[in-house]
Amino acid sequence: MAFAVPALPYAHNALEPHISAETLQFHHGKHHAGYVGKLNAAIEADKALQGKSLEELVASTQGGVFNNAAQVWNHSFYWDSMSPKGGGAPTGDLAKAIDASFGSFAAFQDKFNTAAGGQFGSGWAWLVAKADGSLDIVTTGNADTPATRSDVTPLLTCDVWEHAYYVDYRNDRAAYVKAWWSLVNWDFAQANYSKR
Repeated sequence: MAFAVPALPYAHNALEPHISAETLQFHHGKHHAGYVGKLNAAIEADKALQGKSLEELVASTQGGVFNNAAQVWNHSFYWDSMSPKGGGAPTGDLAKAIDASFGSFAAFQDKFNTAAGGQFGSGWAWLVAKADGSLDIVTTGNADTPATRSDVTPLLTCDVWEHAYYVDYRNDRAAYVKAWWSLVNWDFAQANYSKR
Protein backbone atom coordinates (compact mmCIF):
# COMPACT_ATOMS: atom_id res chain seq x y z
CA MET A 1 0.00 0.00 0.00
CA ALA A 2 1.38 3.40 -0.97
CA PHE A 3 2.25 5.98 1.65
CA ALA A 4 0.33 9.24 1.64
CA VAL A 5 1.50 12.71 2.56
CA PRO A 6 0.13 13.23 6.06
CA ALA A 7 -2.05 16.27 6.54
CA LEU A 8 -0.53 19.05 8.59
CA PRO A 9 -1.97 19.26 12.12
CA TYR A 10 -2.77 22.95 11.46
CA ALA A 11 -3.53 25.26 8.55
CA HIS A 12 -0.70 26.48 6.31
CA ASN A 13 -0.98 29.98 7.79
CA ALA A 14 -1.34 28.86 11.41
CA LEU A 15 2.33 29.30 12.29
CA GLU A 16 2.55 32.90 11.10
CA PRO A 17 4.28 35.23 11.71
CA HIS A 18 7.07 32.81 12.68
CA ILE A 19 6.78 30.50 9.65
CA SER A 20 4.80 31.70 6.66
CA ALA A 21 2.07 29.92 4.73
CA GLU A 22 4.33 30.15 1.67
CA THR A 23 7.08 28.24 3.47
CA LEU A 24 4.69 25.51 4.58
CA GLN A 25 3.15 25.24 1.12
CA PHE A 26 6.59 24.60 -0.34
CA HIS A 27 8.03 22.62 2.55
CA HIS A 28 5.04 20.36 3.14
CA GLY A 29 3.40 20.45 -0.27
CA LYS A 30 6.54 20.09 -2.39
CA HIS A 31 9.47 18.77 -0.34
CA HIS A 32 7.63 16.38 1.98
CA ALA A 33 5.34 15.29 -0.84
CA GLY A 34 8.39 14.72 -3.03
CA TYR A 35 9.94 12.34 -0.50
CA VAL A 36 6.67 10.41 -0.29
CA GLY A 37 6.44 10.16 -4.08
CA LYS A 38 10.02 8.89 -4.44
CA LEU A 39 9.54 6.40 -1.61
CA ASN A 40 6.36 5.03 -3.20
CA ALA A 41 8.15 4.68 -6.54
CA ALA A 42 10.97 2.73 -4.90
CA ILE A 43 8.50 0.43 -3.14
CA GLU A 44 6.61 -0.16 -6.37
CA ALA A 45 9.86 -1.20 -8.05
CA ASP A 46 11.03 -3.57 -5.28
CA LYS A 47 8.62 -6.21 -4.01
CA ALA A 48 10.86 -6.90 -0.99
CA LEU A 49 9.94 -3.44 0.35
CA GLN A 50 6.21 -3.86 -0.05
CA GLY A 51 4.11 -4.26 3.09
CA LYS A 52 6.72 -2.73 5.40
CA SER A 53 5.82 0.12 7.73
CA LEU A 54 7.60 3.44 7.46
CA GLU A 55 9.51 2.66 10.66
CA GLU A 56 10.60 -0.71 9.25
CA LEU A 57 11.85 0.96 6.08
CA VAL A 58 13.79 3.55 8.06
CA ALA A 59 15.36 0.81 10.18
CA SER A 60 16.20 -1.67 7.42
CA THR A 61 17.14 0.23 4.25
CA GLN A 62 20.04 2.25 2.91
CA GLY A 63 20.74 4.71 0.14
CA GLY A 64 17.86 6.36 -1.67
CA VAL A 65 15.13 4.28 -0.04
CA PHE A 66 16.44 5.16 3.43
CA ASN A 67 16.86 8.83 2.51
CA ASN A 68 13.26 9.16 1.36
CA ALA A 69 11.74 7.01 4.13
CA ALA A 70 13.69 8.83 6.83
CA GLN A 71 12.79 12.22 5.40
CA VAL A 72 9.11 11.26 5.41
CA TRP A 73 9.45 10.21 9.07
CA ASN A 74 11.55 13.24 10.08
CA HIS A 75 9.18 15.72 8.46
CA SER A 76 6.08 14.18 10.02
CA PHE A 77 7.82 14.39 13.40
CA TYR A 78 8.83 18.00 12.72
CA TRP A 79 5.27 19.12 11.92
CA ASP A 80 4.11 17.63 15.23
CA SER A 81 7.00 19.31 17.07
CA MET A 82 5.31 22.65 16.40
CA SER A 83 1.92 24.09 17.26
CA PRO A 84 0.17 27.44 16.76
CA LYS A 85 -0.37 27.33 20.53
CA GLY A 86 3.22 26.30 21.24
CA GLY A 87 6.15 28.10 22.73
CA GLY A 88 6.91 29.00 26.28
CA ALA A 89 8.49 26.40 28.50
CA PRO A 90 7.60 22.80 29.34
CA THR A 91 6.09 21.73 32.65
CA GLY A 92 5.99 18.55 34.70
CA ASP A 93 8.41 15.66 34.23
CA LEU A 94 9.95 17.07 31.07
CA ALA A 95 10.72 20.42 32.70
CA LYS A 96 12.39 18.62 35.60
CA ALA A 97 14.41 16.47 33.21
CA ILE A 98 15.57 19.56 31.28
CA ASP A 99 16.69 21.25 34.51
CA ALA A 100 18.46 18.08 35.67
CA SER A 101 20.18 17.48 32.33
CA PHE A 102 21.13 21.04 31.34
CA GLY A 103 20.97 23.08 34.55
CA SER A 104 18.09 25.31 33.47
CA PHE A 105 15.68 25.86 30.61
CA ALA A 106 17.72 28.87 29.46
CA ALA A 107 20.89 26.78 29.39
CA PHE A 108 19.07 24.11 27.42
CA GLN A 109 17.89 26.69 24.86
CA ASP A 110 21.41 28.06 24.49
CA LYS A 111 22.83 24.58 23.92
CA PHE A 112 20.08 23.69 21.45
CA ASN A 113 20.58 26.96 19.55
CA THR A 114 24.30 26.24 19.30
CA ALA A 115 23.65 22.72 18.03
CA ALA A 116 21.04 23.81 15.49
CA GLY A 117 23.17 26.70 14.28
CA GLY A 118 26.32 24.59 14.13
CA GLN A 119 24.91 21.71 12.10
CA PHE A 120 26.95 21.93 8.91
CA GLY A 121 24.81 21.94 5.79
CA SER A 122 21.42 20.30 5.82
CA GLY A 123 20.12 18.42 8.83
CA TRP A 124 18.21 18.38 12.06
CA ALA A 125 18.57 19.29 15.74
CA TRP A 126 16.83 16.97 18.20
CA LEU A 127 15.97 16.79 21.87
CA VAL A 128 16.19 13.12 22.84
CA ALA A 129 15.69 11.10 26.00
CA LYS A 130 18.10 8.41 27.09
CA ALA A 131 16.98 5.15 28.67
CA ASP A 132 17.64 6.52 32.17
CA GLY A 133 15.33 9.49 31.55
CA SER A 134 18.10 12.06 31.16
CA LEU A 135 18.06 14.25 28.08
CA ASP A 136 20.53 15.08 25.34
CA ILE A 137 20.71 17.24 22.23
CA VAL A 138 21.89 15.59 19.04
CA THR A 139 22.21 16.74 15.45
CA THR A 140 21.91 14.62 12.34
CA GLY A 141 22.93 15.40 8.80
CA ASN A 142 20.76 15.09 5.73
CA ALA A 143 18.14 12.33 6.28
CA ASP A 144 19.77 10.72 9.30
CA THR A 145 17.52 10.37 12.32
CA PRO A 146 17.77 9.25 15.95
CA ALA A 147 14.72 7.09 15.20
CA THR A 148 17.22 4.45 14.07
CA ARG A 149 18.91 4.37 17.48
CA SER A 150 17.82 2.01 20.24
CA ASP A 151 19.46 4.04 23.04
CA VAL A 152 17.43 7.25 22.68
CA THR A 153 13.84 8.37 22.11
CA PRO A 154 13.28 11.49 19.96
CA LEU A 155 11.18 14.09 21.78
CA LEU A 156 11.14 17.01 19.32
CA THR A 157 13.08 18.31 16.35
CA CYS A 158 13.96 21.47 14.49
CA ASP A 159 14.51 21.12 10.75
CA VAL A 160 17.59 23.11 9.74
CA TRP A 161 17.54 22.27 6.04
CA GLU A 162 17.59 25.60 4.23
CA HIS A 163 14.19 24.97 2.63
CA ALA A 164 12.68 25.10 6.14
CA TYR A 165 13.46 28.80 6.50
CA TYR A 166 14.86 30.41 3.33
CA VAL A 167 11.59 32.04 2.18
CA ASP A 168 11.13 33.74 5.55
CA TYR A 169 14.68 34.23 6.83
CA ARG A 170 16.90 33.82 3.77
CA ASN A 171 20.19 32.41 5.06
CA ASP A 172 19.68 33.55 8.68
CA ARG A 173 19.30 30.18 10.37
CA ALA A 174 19.74 31.72 13.83
CA ALA A 175 16.71 33.98 13.34
CA TYR A 176 14.63 30.99 12.22
CA VAL A 177 15.65 28.89 15.23
CA LYS A 178 14.85 31.82 17.54
CA ALA A 179 11.38 32.05 15.97
CA TRP A 180 10.93 28.26 16.19
CA TRP A 181 10.94 28.49 19.99
CA SER A 182 7.62 30.35 19.78
CA LEU A 183 6.08 27.28 18.15
CA VAL A 184 7.54 24.36 20.12
CA ASN A 185 4.84 21.82 20.95
CA TRP A 186 5.75 20.88 24.50
CA ASP A 187 2.68 18.65 24.82
CA PHE A 188 4.05 16.52 21.96
CA ALA A 189 7.50 16.41 23.54
CA GLN A 190 6.03 15.49 26.93
CA ALA A 191 3.94 12.70 25.37
CA ASN A 192 7.06 11.28 23.72
CA TYR A 193 8.96 11.53 26.99
CA SER A 194 6.19 9.74 28.86
CA LYS A 195 6.05 6.79 26.44
CA ARG A 196 9.83 6.29 26.07
